[in-house]
Amino acid sequence: MIRVSPRLLRFCVVGATNATVTLATFTVLTQAGASAPPASAVAFALGAVNGYVLNRRWTFAGSRGGPGTVARYVAVQLLGALLSAAGVALATTDLELARVAAEVVVLPAVAIITYILSSRVVFVRVGPT
Repeated sequence: MIRVSPRLLRFCVVGATNATVTLATFTVLTQAGASAPPASAVAFALGAVNGYVLNRRWTFAGSRGGPGTVARYVAVQLLGALLSAAGVALATTDLELARVAAEVVVLPAVAIITYILSSRVVFVRVGPT
């Protein structure tokens, strides 16, 4: 049996809420007449804000906050977005996967990378660990 840490599970729950916020925002904006690219950017940003708040308060409770933490979080989110885009591009062209299948293949790897960076670089714990 594989043991998964409670913190990793919380990170995944936060990721699911981020996806919900992002998709709901994108849907509302595009149905209101916004074009897809700016709607996607705004939706992603709102999902990222949701992720920062929930991860800071729940997943990585006890970690330092402040401008440095926010900057590191933004950098990790940008890296995750770039890795995701690159992975989907490779999976759809080189592996000839459908777009949704490519996302399903790429998402777990990106989630693991962003989790490791979040736990070791972004949300630094205060005091002894």
